[in-house]
Amino acid sequence: MARTAGAMVAPGKGLLAADESAGTAKKRFDTIGVESTEETRRGYREMLFTTPKLSNYVSGVILFDETLRQSTRDGVNFGRYLEQNGIIPGIKVDAGAQDMALHPGEKVTEGLDKLAGRMEEYFRMGARFAKWRAVITIGDGIPTQACIDANAHALARYSAICQAASIVPVVEPEVLLDGHHSAETSEAVHLRTLETLFHELATQDVLLEHVILKASMVVSGSRNANQAGVQEVAERTIRVLKRTVPAALPGIVFLSGGQSDANATAHLDAMNRIGTMPWPLTFSYSRALQHMALTTWRGDAAKIPAAQQALAHRARMNSLAARGQWSAEAEKPA
Repeated sequence: MARTAGAMVAPGKGLLAADESAGTAKKRFDTIGVESTEETRRGYREMLFTTPKLSNYVSGVILFDETLRQSTRDGVNFGRYLEQNGIIPGIKVDAGAQDMALHPGEKVTEGLDKLAGRMEEYFRMGARFAKWRAVITIGDGIPTQACIDANAHALARYSAICQAASIVPVVEPEVLLDGHHSAETSEAVHLRTLETLFHELATQDVLLEHVILKASMVVSGSRNANQAGVQEVAERTIRVLKRTVPAALPGIVFLSGGQSDANATAHLDAMNRIGTMPWPLTFSYSRALQHMALTTWRGDAAKIPAAQQALAHRARMNSLAARGQWSAEAEKPA
């Protein structure tokens, strides 16, 4: 697990989150006029995973259960294909966020039942890390401490089950950017959430040296007219992390959480320019890596090379950001 965790956050590399459920995949395919079937999803994943030189920038890929069981057109299982090409296969294992009883507007993530058996199967199938996402919503009177406690406890139990199966847990307590809240409010909620999470991880005897945090950034609510600038987001996010995340963690990867491609890259770059951190800071993006590739592809096999070029470009930009070396100039075509 130590080797896996270290490789996941190797300098200049990050994770490609390709763990969208069939429902989420359908929503994305609807935007480009492509029917979401098992075969179209398989073809799209193959386009992503076979991108030339992807391993230069991507250390691991988070897969959905369906995808881990699929193969390339040549019959090579996707997990095996990634491993053969220097990329670590991972797996999303939670069963999604459900309404929390007696807590209107709040969610708790389910999926702990029989998880130990599933983990053993995933390990045999080649997965070496896993991911569990919790959802924290900011609104009128929320999040409650009960919601934060419930999700942190589930994340900690999941992490213990992962480590018992020799799988590195990625813990993702996502504070949603939806809402009218300020960056200051977001910072306070992030602080509470991460304090609670690491208390629960300690209570469950989880080895922090074998845990990766997938964190959201301290941004203003998407419906707030006063959006925090890039530097403010970076400073607030780093302040929260330094106050809550133990130095024992091998690294922190960020989710894009609905940010634009450019903002996700700029924020990551700004954080890495602040100075030396106790942990590497890199990316674990889904939409912010895939969007350009998806809209270029549009289900047309003839456009696969151009779509792969788009993915490689965004991966390279975020690789630069993970080193604090990105600039708007780098975005321009060579």
